[in-house]
Amino acid sequence: MKKLHQLFQDNQNLLSIFFTAGFPKLNDTQTIISELSKSNVDFIEVGLPYSDPLADGPTIQDSSQVALQNGMNLDIVFEQLKAIKETNSTPLVLMGYLNQLLKYGEDKFCQACVDCGIETLILPDLPMIEYENHYQQLFKKYGLTNVFLITPHTSNERILKIDSLTEAFIYVVASASITGAKGEISNQQIGYFKRIKAMGLKNNLIVGFGISDKETFDTACQYADGAIIGSAFIKHLANNGIGKIKDFIKPIIS
Repeated sequence: MKKLHQLFQDNQNLLSIFFTAGFPKLNDTQTIISELSKSNVDFIEVGLPYSDPLADGPTIQDSSQVALQNGMNLDIVFEQLKAIKETNSTPLVLMGYLNQLLKYGEDKFCQACVDCGIETLILPDLPMIEYENHYQQLFKKYGLTNVFLITPHTSNERILKIDSLTEAFIYVVASASITGAKGEISNQQIGYFKRIKAMGLKNNLIVGFGISDKETFDTACQYADGAIIGSAFIKHLANNGIGKIKDFIKPIIS
């Protein structure tokens, strides 16, 4: 059974942390994963630094630029993830963009994921029709699952279609905007969360974009199975370094 499937069966209020591979320093990836695992994070989203992101806000964009300037590339990411595979028990999800997969080579990319123990991908710009016509079979060949994103503007018809195509979880984007903290969760957002929860989808729901602290995390978990924190964690790394990771996580899960 895949690690994420087991995790979702046994737990609620799951905390996922996103970080950009190669930030703050090129070789921090393994240490960050290890520290997050020790801090009892449920699963970790590893971001592939990219020069032209579509969904990332300024904080994650800046971290990607630093990572690229540090010399990070896909070969190094995969080497780092492979090196920690045997000692890491926390599920890893890889987040990147379709062009990275295409440039690297589809089969080469998928095989590298398998070699690293990656089972789940988030490619925000992967069109659903392309997934149905090609990538669904490609990912199945390598035992990979894909995560689709939905927003407050996603129609119920599309959400139901996504639910039928999904085998991992559905990424519930909290607002129709880019990543980054936005303060408290609004009543409008809560109405959106309630609408999605009421649909009775077969897949687990994980909320992201704008989740930044215990308050927003706890609110999101009332309507979903967990939430992802990204930009706030990146800021913490930038300001405090990788030695203070537990200080960020502990207040959220306490």
